[in-house]
Amino acid sequence: MNLAGKVAVVTGAGSGIGRATAHAFVSAGARVAVCDIDRARIDALALELGERAIVATTVDVSDRAAFAAFADEVQARAAVDYVVNNAGVAVGGSFLDTSLDDWDWLLGVNLRGVVHGCHFFAPRMVERGVGGHIINISSIFGIYAAPQVSAYVASKFAVLGLSQSLRTELAPHRIGVTAICPGMINTSIIEGGRMVGGIGASRSKLARTFTRGAKPSLVASTILGAIATNPAVRTVGKDAWAMHQLTRFVPAVTRSMGSRLAKLLT
Repeated sequence: MNLAGKVAVVTGAGSGIGRATAHAFVSAGARVAVCDIDRARIDALALELGERAIVATTVDVSDRAAFAAFADEVQARAAVDYVVNNAGVAVGGSFLDTSLDDWDWLLGVNLRGVVHGCHFFAPRMVERGVGGHIINISSIFGIYAAPQVSAYVASKFAVLGLSQSLRTELAPHRIGVTAICPGMINTSIIEGGRMVGGIGASRSKLARTFTRGAKPSLVASTILGAIATNPAVRTVGKDAWAMHQLTRFVPAVTRSMGSRLAKLLT
């Protein structure tokens, strides 16, 4: 893709999917505005991107005022064509083991962070009148309601639903909206997450399992492809594709898988 002259915003860009996506946009000729909650990571990314990064700063996406300040700074420097609401965290464990503090933390980043990204950038995109695209990172767990991760499932189902509703609303303005639903990706989401109950006891094993996942660059290339083709939903990885098909066509199998998984993790 040739994205010369375009500007993309990527949240949670300090590592994993966000970092790969920022590099993918720059490789395609775009400039980027990037943020992350981790200062060291975003500073390192800024050095890698050089002058192609118009803004690179720390932002807690769950913080309304902080996100508003970030959006104002970005839009004072350039008109935004693409927004990738990528920042996300994980909470693993049963509903009974998940505290309300865990829910607040998770929904603040995974859902409110996406809402903030849409709220503070979409209106200007509409006013500009030249179209654009919003990418929201959901998950295969936004399609398949796996047990023992009920809070995470709730956040990702919400992102998927928001994306599909917003897609219809913004279509008359030529602004596409796509929910990206990755399967297992080799990122540090487990190490940085909150794991409780049975999952908490197996955190190290689960983290090692994720190292066998698909590369973040696969998600990044899927994001750029979605900008070109404007699908409503796009899974990433063979595991996510297979689970999506099972959920659609043989839901009894996924229910059985969920029951077995719940027994293994409790």
